[in-house]
Amino acid sequence: MSRAAVIGEAVRTAGFALAGASVTTAETAEEARAAWRELPADVAVLVLTSRAARWLGDAPEPPRDVLVVVMPE
Repeated sequence: MSRAAVIGEAVRTAGFALAGASVTTAETAEEARAAWRELPADVAVLVLTSRAARWLGDAPEPPRDVLVVVMPE
């Protein structure tokens, strides 16, 4: 079964855990990149905060089909 994941600052992502998403807090570019690299294989939808999206701007594409959504500022 596929699941949703969220990467970004704690203040913007905490509520997603209540909805069942797998939340990885990233307060720095290094943390966001580590979460991106370690994205579980069963993630089908990935929500990024706008800051995390900027940090991942030049990161390679995910290795499989993942719908990536960026939160508005």
